[in-house]
Amino acid sequence: FGGHVEEGYGMDWSPTRQGYLLTGDCTRHIHLWTPRESDWLVSQQTFSAHSSSVEDIQWSPNEDHVFSSCSTDKSIRVWDDRAAAHKACMITVPNAHDSDVNVINWNRSEPFIVSGGDDGVIKIWDLRKLDSHAALFKHHSGPITSVEWHPTDSSVFGASGEDNQVSLWDLGVESSEPLVIDDTEVPPQLLFIHQGQEEIKELHWHPHIPGVVATTSLDNFNIFKTISV
Repeated sequence: FGGHVEEGYGMDWSPTRQGYLLTGDCTRHIHLWTPRESDWLVSQQTFSAHSSSVEDIQWSPNEDHVFSSCSTDKSIRVWDDRAAAHKACMITVPNAHDSDVNVINWNRSEPFIVSGGDDGVIKIWDLRKLDSHAALFKHHSGPITSVEWHPTDSSVFGASGEDNQVSLWDLGVESSEPLVIDDTEVPPQLLFIHQGQEEIKELHWHPHIPGVVATTSLDNFNIFKTISV
């Protein structure tokens, strides 16, 4: 398929419809790939409500036709592919971050999306009330490069950043005054920090071994498990 005229970063396979794929590019276009007997039918009518580069795409884990996307235009959008492409954007969260929204991930069992931006901020969004974020965490000192919810514990997620850190979080920890360690405030929801890699690009939880995390970076990949999760 040569319909993308520039490179792209966003791509996701549907978890509920076998073979369905979404791809996005730096010219703000998202294409839907529908499987056929021996190949794919790629939509020529693109989902193009973003005004600049599509950075990440995520299918809903529960709704067959619903997906979300984020962009360098600072927005997060929720789409329904059953609608005509020019009407498919059902929800827009403008200025979701102060700069580019790099990554998003959809909670498998709760109506939450976690997002990470160039501003180094992680935000939790409740899909039932998207006029404001449900939670905000500012720990990383560089852009967020990856976020992912734990596959079985709906309150736990991980994030990585260009500050060469991986952070694990638990929303189930009740809010209280931040801990102060070496004159630095630490949010009580922050469970664990993993370091030792340079330019961490991606983080994934193991789908079958609870608490095991794999991370990729410029210099290597790490697989680790903490006692916190």
